[in-house]
Amino acid sequence: MLVNAPFEATSGIVTRIKLLYEEDLVGWQQQQASRVQAWVDLHCFRGERNKLLLVPSEQGTLESVLLGLGKRDAEATGPFWSAAGLVDRLPDGWYELHGEMSLSTLQQFALGWEYGQYRFDRFKNTPDKKICRLLVGKEIDVPVIMSVQNACSLARDLINTPANLLTPQILVQHAVDVALSYGASLRRYVGEELLQAGFPTVHAVGRAAVASPELLDMSWGNPEYPKVTLVGKGVCFDSGGLDIKPAAGMALMKKDMGGAACALALAQLIMHSKLPVHLRVIIPAVENAIAGNAFRPGDVLKTRSGMTVEVGNTDAEGRLILCDALTLADSEAPDLLIDMATLTGAARVALGPELPAMFTRDAQLAKELMVLGLREADPVWHLPLWAGYDDELSSKIADLNNVSSSGFSGAIIGGLFLQRFVSKAKQWVHLDLYGWNAKERPGRPVGAEPQCVRMLFAYLNERFAK
Repeated sequence: MLVNAPFEATSGIVTRIKLLYEEDLVGWQQQQASRVQAWVDLHCFRGERNKLLLVPSEQGTLESVLLGLGKRDAEATGPFWSAAGLVDRLPDGWYELHGEMSLSTLQQFALGWEYGQYRFDRFKNTPDKKICRLLVGKEIDVPVIMSVQNACSLARDLINTPANLLTPQILVQHAVDVALSYGASLRRYVGEELLQAGFPTVHAVGRAAVASPELLDMSWGNPEYPKVTLVGKGVCFDSGGLDIKPAAGMALMKKDMGGAACALALAQLIMHSKLPVHLRVIIPAVENAIAGNAFRPGDVLKTRSGMTVEVGNTDAEGRLILCDALTLADSEAPDLLIDMATLTGAARVALGPELPAMFTRDAQLAKELMVLGLREADPVWHLPLWAGYDDELSSKIADLNNVSSSGFSGAIIGGLFLQRFVSKAKQWVHLDLYGWNAKERPGRPVGAEPQCVRMLFAYLNERFAK
């Protein structure tokens, strides 16, 4: 919890937090009382990244908190994650940052502090009621921080929710609720309507599930403003279809709608901040299930674009629902088209779970997004749309296959497939993200992680809010 207040702390009520780089520790320590110097040495505190030291007063109460930031030249992402990891490691109470810091450092710390307070305790009978409050100065825009936190919490809640409680209908209804709360217009296509409206691959992937496939198309903002379109992959559960996944591969497939959750969170931020853009959000929502009417390996599907796709693997369903959505998005030639998807395991093999793969034909845009990703502690890494691999998608009976016969460069192949359906957009970015924390760390519990949302919001703010 954040509270706007002056930085004058009341002794015994508010505990001061001091951020220290390794290089600054000695100089700072020499200015402290001898007992503090001895305490720091006794606990071998050297300012290492995320190292925490609680310093007691002479009365034995908590006097201050030291938080290490590591080496200054290695601190590329600011104190966001350091702050997020503090909340679980501190006792309940009031805290404030102490010392001279830049506004960007203060802002990142405050956002990280709020981010670390997230709990997904919907199904627990004894939810965690821990409260740590941070006093911040008037220069910190608390409403903006809370809007970012609320949007990220929405995405995290959606990704964390099990598939039996987040069907395509429920996912789309969440999007509808967000749209209506900001006065957006929308159209919802359900079941057989998808065929009539020209979304055959969305229908093919989702038709075997008990819950009907859907596609949501929402618009917001002045049509005279620059057009920004978001497309999010909404596979609410992925069994792999008839090319069924093993049990271990299915364990996390409730998160396969992470792209849609992140796109919706970003859309909420855009609308809440009233960015001067004409926003469009397209979410195809399906469950890739198995039944007698499931689409099969070897089937040929006709897409919205008119191109035909041979199904080489039913477990590459995400690109199939996205190709229809991208064709719709591309048709009005948006100034910026962004698709977000938990698309390939190959991207995780290449970059791991913390670093989403970014594909775009615009090298300057890629550079700008990578720089902002580091600044916002929400990184991405640019991978190429290598044209030399394009023939890997060839098919003898259709215009293209949805997979390559090779086991190499799967993330690039996925990007090249989607690229076939984007020709009019002035700029296009494909983000292949994981959307999940795979291991337990302070501030990053195992569970949902809305990747790229903060980075993209920062970019859109800098580009359009001028």
